[in-house]
Amino acid sequence: MRFRPCIDIHNGCVKQIVGGSLRDTGDKAKENFVAEQDAAYYASMYKKLGLSGGHIILLNDVSSPYYDVTKEQALFALEAFRGGMQVGGGINPKNAIGYLNEGATHVIVTSYVFHDGIINMDNLRFLNNKIGSEHIVLDLSCKKQGDKYYVATDRWQKLTEVEVNEKLFYDLENYCDEFLIHAVDVEGKAQGIDEEVVQMLGNLEGMKVTYAGGIGSFSDLDKLKDLGQNKMDFTVGSALDIFGGSMSFEKVCSYK
Repeated sequence: MRFRPCIDIHNGCVKQIVGGSLRDTGDKAKENFVAEQDAAYYASMYKKLGLSGGHIILLNDVSSPYYDVTKEQALFALEAFRGGMQVGGGINPKNAIGYLNEGATHVIVTSYVFHDGIINMDNLRFLNNKIGSEHIVLDLSCKKQGDKYYVATDRWQKLTEVEVNEKLFYDLENYCDEFLIHAVDVEGKAQGIDEEVVQMLGNLEGMKVTYAGGIGSFSDLDKLKDLGQNKMDFTVGSALDIFGGSMSFEKVCSYK
């Protein structure tokens, strides 16, 4: 169980937002923190500390007038920490190759695979053939509806018909190197983890999984470790003191 750092980029700025508040229309989101420094600053910090495996997430749609400056920031971060970070946001076979060539270790994929409300296995197989499963992270961001969780796509704005359960992970494990799970209902709120999601993840065997969503204290980390059976890595965003929160970045880095 180790800390995976993040760099979330929206409208050309490094930000921490409430995930469920993001809207492509008007490029709006409820902001917890807007950094004065650029993405390369944070990537250089992570590199200095040896924090590999972190996530760079582009939070603007490709049609947004801010997309180019957001992508530029992502490329700055990749250049600052070549071979140390993953990148996600609007990934497809064409730009995946470009990001890998720019220094990303993996691309993080959701909407290209979970398309039109279902799993598009042809797209997933095509991406595998293009770049190899060793470079793919499948983001199974999920939101609860009724008593079940479903994959959320398009920057968490659209709910698919794909239920997130243990079977889904086992069905997809051979098509990727890792899974990233954003618990959308608690993402960016720093008010506690989604315990049901974490318990499900803790039941998985033989997979690399990173959990993101709601971590706001070290007691949350202890609960994540317990309920998740010490099997998964984790991401903390808004709660970190480097992003305006109260949790010590230094202590989070050394948490085990």
